[in-house]
Amino acid sequence: METFIHHEMSLIDSWELDQWRDLLTDDAVYTIPSTNLQGDPATELGLIDDDRTRLHWRVERLKSARAHREYPWSRVRHYATNFRLLESNDEEIVAHVNVILYRYRYEQIDPFLGSIRYHLVDLPEEGLRIKARHARIDQQRLAPNGALSVIF
Repeated sequence: METFIHHEMSLIDSWELDQWRDLLTDDAVYTIPSTNLQGDPATELGLIDDDRTRLHWRVERLKSARAHREYPWSRVRHYATNFRLLESNDEEIVAHVNVILYRYRYEQIDPFLGSIRYHLVDLPEEGLRIKARHARIDQQRLAPNGALSVIF
């Protein structure tokens, strides 16, 4: 599990977003609730609430010059720690990890602190895949860091 999550984050850090997207199940979701409420994205406004289709288009946009906020790409590094296995059964693995994301762009370093709760499934012939990636950002507001334009 830890090796898989480190691999997933390294794909994001190296902007290998097509390979990252391949780690997702067909029904995958990626959510980040609002930083001030830390609420449930099903009932409250959030920063990101993507299904597999929206994730596809998010990746396509981030790879293109149309993503003005990320063109040229920021340098990003994810640091993961305090891995915890919350649940494991025949259907899925639920894990929690604390994360620091550093984004370097235009001589400015922006740290984002938070955690990610993963729902992983072990698919035959494919291995571990991400069914859900629920991230939480600890900052109460994104300023002065600006927008979250990379995959947390």
